[in-house]
This record gives sequence, C-alpha cells and structure tokens, in this order.
Amino acid sequence: MREYLLVFLVAAVVTYLLTVIAREIALRTGAVAGVRDRDVHDEPIPYLGGLAMLGGLLAAYLVATQLPFLSLGGERVFGPAKVVLLAGAIICLVGVIDDIFDIDALMKLGGQLLAAGVLVLLGVQYYFLPQAGGGVLTLDAAQGGLLTVFVVTATVNAVNFVDGLDGLAAGVVGIGAVAFFLFCYQLAAVNEQSLAITGALLCAALAGACGGFMVHNFHPARLFMGDSGSMLIGLVLSGAAVTLTGQFPAADVTRGAAGSEASLLPIVLPLALPLLILIVPLADLVLAVIRRTRAGRSPFAPDKQHLHHRLLEIGHSQRRAVLIMWMWAGLIAFGAVTASLYSGPVMWTGLGVMAAVTVTVTFVLPRLKEPTLTAEVQA
Repeated sequence: MREYLLVFLVAAVVTYLLTVIAREIALRTGAVAGVRDRDVHDEPIPYLGGLAMLGGLLAAYLVATQLPFLSLGGERVFGPAKVVLLAGAIICLVGVIDDIFDIDALMKLGGQLLAAGVLVLLGVQYYFLPQAGGGVLTLDAAQGGLLTVFVVTATVNAVNFVDGLDGLAAGVVGIGAVAFFLFCYQLAAVNEQSLAITGALLCAALAGACGGFMVHNFHPARLFMGDSGSMLIGLVLSGAAVTLTGQFPAADVTRGAAGSEASLLPIVLPLALPLLILIVPLADLVLAVIRRTRAGRSPFAPDKQHLHHRLLEIGHSQRRAVLIMWMWAGLIAFGAVTASLYSGPVMWTGLGVMAAVTVTVTFVLPRLKEPTLTAEVQA
C-alpha cells in the first residue's frame, strides 16, 4: 500500500508542477476556451491540462518500475500499463489538436477508436464474461476487441461530456479511480493473489494526476483540462478496468470478500465498473443524445441542458454543484465496489444513509435557502 501511495503522490506533484508549463503552452498556441452561451465561465481560460496529467501519469509509471515491491510484478504488471499509457498518449494528442484547432466530432471519434484499437492490438482487452451460474463465457479475439472498444469509447465520451464545470471531470474520475483501486486491491487480498496489479497501479497514478490538477482547476479555474485531459483520463480509467480480466482467473474475479458468488453484482462489476463509476456522466450523455435527436439536431451539437447546468438552475452555486456531482459519483462508485465485495445489513444501512444525505443535499438544500433569498430581495 505504501508504494501505491508513493505512486499517487508522484503523479499528483508532477501534474501540479507541469500544469504551469501546460498553461504557458496553451497561451502561446492559442488553446484558450472562449466564452460561449453554453459555458459558465465568464472569461477566457487556457486548455491543455491533459498534457500535465499525461506527464504525471508517465512519471508515476517510471517511479513504480523502480520500487521494490511493484517492480517484482515485471512485465505482467508493467506491460499492460505501458500499453494503456501509449493509448493514452495517442488520445491526448488528438485532444491537443482539438484544443488548438477545434476539429470536428467525427475526426475526434476516429482518434478515440484509434486509441481503443491500440489497446486491443497490443493485447489489452476483455477475455471472458463471467456468468451468474459460475461458468465463464470465453470471448474470441473479435468479440473481446469489440467489447473493449465499446466500453473505452463510451467511457471517454462520458468523461468528455461531464467536463462542464470547474473541477467536475477531474473529481468524478479521481473518485472513480480511488474506488476501483480499492476494488482491485481488496480483490487480490481476499483471493490471495499478488497485490502488484496493473489496475491498481494505473488507478493510483490516475487519482494522483486528478488530484494534482484539481488544485489549478477547482473554481475559479486557472486552467481547463480540455479534450486532451478528459479523453485521457477516461481512457486510463476504462483501460485499468479492462486489464483486470487479463490478470485474475475468472473464478477469482467473480468471488467477493466472503468467497460468495450468490449475487450477480460481483460477477458483472469487473466488466461494467467503468460504466458504473461514470453512471452520472453516462446518464447525462444518453439524455443529451435523446434530447438533441428529438429536436432534430446532431447528437454532438452542444447545448446548455446538461445535469450540471440543471443544478445551477435550481439554485446551487458552481462549487456546490460540483461537490454534489462528486457526492453522486462517490455514492455510486463506492457503493458498487462495497456491494460487490461485502454483504449484510451494516453495508446496506451505510449505503442507505449515504444515499439519503446525497438526495437531501441535491434537492432539499436549494429549497431551504429560497425563503432567505426572497427576504433579501424584498428588503
């Protein structure tokens, strides 16, 4: 655990330091977010935060290769991690081009498919689907490749869609990375497997990169991650989940902390975790596609009706809207991980309390403030 903590800190510190350089590059290249009708910032903000995050991830990877315990994993751990970071560099480059030149949606989708294809071609893909009865559905190369491309592309676009408020995307993905790290670590511990795991390594580094960038990105932001960052962290998170099925026997992946396979959730979770962690931005993505197509517009046409925009409309400030989205992300991510590994009334009671608090803060808090605001206006 201490070496994973060091990986986290290296990624955080390097990302924090490189953000200053990335901001200068953005200003010199004209990669600056102007003020548009659908935006909530009121002054131009530089992009290219993804460059700093990529630097933090690479630095954490290099340090990890020299650590006493993690280095024992050798190619089993660092081989898939290297592939994920290579694909991440490709998609980050696509994002940099978009941040500077504003390429169209189809070209960006092509870059996403290219990066996901690199994962598959270099062996990072789903290999099996665990079944509720205890059996395993083995996937051939084509099936596993298509499933991998779908999950990675969906996750990348979900993170890209949710990147609408200062600190929102970095926080949601950072929370998801911590949750998935705990899942990988605990899964290895209860099944007496090596604690040196690619998924845990990537998520520790990803959480650190998100944390280091957050210092510059929380409202009021001095730098945006841009598409170079949102697509990068979406790919790394989904890539980390994909590596899990290549490093654990199917029976171990489907076994919870008590060794039970009675519930379907621990069976499905290792495959669906990126989508579950990002259920809030994915729901936003689906609603946006439905909303825009019903209006006769392109599903890629931007608007100002995302979930975070609606939180602002009902009375939340920018900071509180971001914190609420973080709360929902944490509830779903940690709830899914906890429910997949443990069972019992204490666990469900805890999740119920978390859900009640989150719902109250989301919907009741603005109503409690309305009379005060009304009184101030009348005075």
